[in-house]
Amino acid sequence: MIDWFSIISAFSLFVLLIQIPAVAILLSRLLKGPLRHPPVTAQNPTPDILGSVSVVIPTLNEALRISPLLSGLSRQSYEVREIIVVDSNSQDGTPDLVKVAQKQDPRFRLITDDPLPPNWVGRPWALHNGFLSSCEASEWFLGMDADTQPSPGLVTGLVKTAITGGYDLISLSPQFILKYPGECWLQPALLMTLLYRFDPAGINTQQAERVMANGQCFLCRRSVLATVSGYTSARSSFCDDVTLARHIAASGFKVGFLDGSKVLKVRMYEGAIETWKEWGRSLDLKDASSRTQLWADLWVLTSTQALPVLIILSYLFFSPHLSLSPTPPLLLLGLNLFLLIVRFGMLLAIAPCYDRTQSMGGWLFWLSPLADPLAVVRIFLSAISTPRQWRGRNYN
Repeated sequence: MIDWFSIISAFSLFVLLIQIPAVAILLSRLLKGPLRHPPVTAQNPTPDILGSVSVVIPTLNEALRISPLLSGLSRQSYEVREIIVVDSNSQDGTPDLVKVAQKQDPRFRLITDDPLPPNWVGRPWALHNGFLSSCEASEWFLGMDADTQPSPGLVTGLVKTAITGGYDLISLSPQFILKYPGECWLQPALLMTLLYRFDPAGINTQQAERVMANGQCFLCRRSVLATVSGYTSARSSFCDDVTLARHIAASGFKVGFLDGSKVLKVRMYEGAIETWKEWGRSLDLKDASSRTQLWADLWVLTSTQALPVLIILSYLFFSPHLSLSPTPPLLLLGLNLFLLIVRFGMLLAIAPCYDRTQSMGGWLFWLSPLADPLAVVRIFLSAISTPRQWRGRNYN
């Protein structure tokens, strides 16, 4: 006769030994939350930052989503010297929209990047061309993505925060716009894979290899970019923002990743399938990480995010075979109930980072912990594969 209790006890002890160190690492990160830098807020410009910022936007077939960015940048004040749109031969009318914006605001400038060289990825190549074309008199370089929606006063708030905090580079975590039921359920689980691996936004991470960044809104001193030869260090990276930020941090400059949910919104992908495919393939950050770091992060994610739901469901199935005494299975259950409580607490904490006013099935956001095992599987799949196509470009 099968001794279920002994088998389950031995397995539970094994899983506990794997999970407990990972839980300690997770808590060491989450407990830094109260020390975070406050969110970046919109500010009014002052004469000392007149013409200090060159904005660069890489585009490739962005006609369906770039209009909010163009209008949002037009509402920025005189701190913005120029807005350079670097288009990679879009075929959907993106350049026409930029030309219309240029007629209304002469700060807009449209250029086409050169053919993609070997060993370059399209996005860092476009940004590098934008950097080379930007005015040398600008003190700051601001890279922004076509799917972002900046509030008035964003650029001033960024620059003043950088100056006050002594930062050489700042990037922002945005407020995400959710619309469809599937993404309301899946997207927060994918975001949580980042929150579980790295310090919270607003914490000055001391280790360069653990720095986080978001290229959707990426402000850097132009002199610093010149020192590191623009985007060349991230030329072959599919997470060029993190790769470049870590290279700049390793070069001795101060890098910050701050909460920008009050000044920046983003509509990234349409639905759960596109979110799974497009966002999921870069969230592993393998191009900016060592293999040891990548697999250590996957261990933490598996132990603290993927397993709790699975273990609790398994306990419900095997509970008739378990004793009520403090055995390894019950200790394992208690640990994972604690992790699930932490997960729902994190869900409450990130709720302001989501705009669900336009969403259908927005209540599914609160069930996103059930998508955690799937989100971690997506990170694994991304970690063991290399993208062959990205935003309409094919790579060998």
